[in-house]
Amino acid sequence: MPERKFSKHVKDWPEESREAAQLVIDQYGEPHEATDSQLVWYRPGPWKRIVASKIFYDHNFPAPHNDSVESVIDYRVPPEKFSELAAFDGSVIVERTAGEVSARCHDEQANLLALNLMHDIVTGAKSVEQARAYYAKEFGDYRRRKPTPYMEKLRFSPQGREAADPDERVLTEDDLAKAEREGELHD
Repeated sequence: MPERKFSKHVKDWPEESREAAQLVIDQYGEPHEATDSQLVWYRPGPWKRIVASKIFYDHNFPAPHNDSVESVIDYRVPPEKFSELAAFDGSVIVERTAGEVSARCHDEQANLLALNLMHDIVTGAKSVEQARAYYAKEFGDYRRRKPTPYMEKLRFSPQGREAADPDERVLTEDDLAKAEREGELHD
């Protein structure tokens, strides 16, 4: 069997992150941005961006593997759902202000699975426990070469720029001016 060819961008990366990044390169071509430690693609497939990192993280859910490829979508998560998502999967990352949710795993299919289940939790279609059980089932089915519908595509539409949540202002201009004056008194 011939030795696998790797992109110049990842040839010196650790095997765990090199293999994962090469899968993205094989799927979407060379990245739009590249540094010594990460590669970035903008608008590949269903994603806002994909970031492949030289750094990888050990992750034991649902079975031991390495996380180094992050797939990002525009999606607003209500703040009251953050704890549920953290309990579901520590590799699902919510950025409230930016209106982004990402999944970081070893490949795009696992990220699809995680984000589809994130959506099910946010919409109330599945509890955290049901989502974790389904993730484990589908992860196993992938290895069994059985159908894995949550790993095939996003089962919802990302929300676009309206997903951003700039939060609510609590300090008025008068509050800020008063604080500035008080600060000057202490100089």
